[in-house]
Amino acid sequence: MTTTFEAVSSARTPSPVEPLPHQLLAVLGQHRMATTGQLHDLLRPGTARQTVSTPLNKLRREGLVDYTVLPQSNRSRAWYLTGEGARLVRDFPALRGRPPYPITSATAASLKTPHTLTVVRTHLAFVADARRRGDEHGHLDWTPEVSHPLSDGEKIITDAVMYYTLIGEDQRTKLRAFVEVDRTTMSSERLASKLIEYARLWSYEPQPVGRQRSRQSAVPGAVWLRWYPVFPRVLFVLTGASRYVLDNRINDLQAMVTQHPLVSTLARQVPLGAAVLDDLELQGPTGDVWVPLAGGEPRPWTDL
Repeated sequence: MTTTFEAVSSARTPSPVEPLPHQLLAVLGQHRMATTGQLHDLLRPGTARQTVSTPLNKLRREGLVDYTVLPQSNRSRAWYLTGEGARLVRDFPALRGRPPYPITSATAASLKTPHTLTVVRTHLAFVADARRRGDEHGHLDWTPEVSHPLSDGEKIITDAVMYYTLIGEDQRTKLRAFVEVDRTTMSSERLASKLIEYARLWSYEPQPVGRQRSRQSAVPGAVWLRWYPVFPRVLFVLTGASRYVLDNRINDLQAMVTQHPLVSTLARQVPLGAAVLDDLELQGPTGDVWVPLAGGEPRPWTDL
């Protein structure tokens, strides 16, 4: 079996040897927050809910995690690491270099829940599809809030970087994607302008200054090559409004590809797509639910 690279996977499928409490802490360190149901679906699908809730309550008694109760949810809990829990997971091999960002109170947690939990919900759609297909995409193959530098000291923070391995009969294809989750909380124009930021990241080549110029000029290249062998595809996942509103936002993303010269150039080199979250959950991300932003019929995200 051969392996082709569109990206490099950095994590692995949960091992039954790894204790569940360790996995729970790692997931909360990675994702910042998740509900009991999301943690259950991510780590122990098909088991009783108590399989996850019992160790969560034990971790809370030990002062490593806490929760906030979601409004209008029949008292569903959203879990997060305490300061002590965040300090502990810093030493986990899979989370080294990941800023801890501990949540200091239930009030602070409640301010983060809508967006954070929607990003986890998006991740779960890919996890469920990968299990069904036999692909590789586990609980740590999704890194939220990843920052990359742009020119002029600016930066772009993507909602998540996804790592995914397609399994074929005689080939493994490693993919990466930048995922933007839109809950219709910003203007459509501002959402479309995210494409300009990705185009700037794709084209940005930092220029060495002073005496270092001659020594560094032998290794030119875009800044993203520090982390990725191939520039990740860019996926927009939309929710939080009517189908009519979401379709208009997708149209605005397509218009940005057509009208902005740098984005148009990006679209000729990098797959760009948008889909509605409800469709991902109903048909799976490898269904014909992704609208190619450069034009064409809906298709799986892997075929953009």
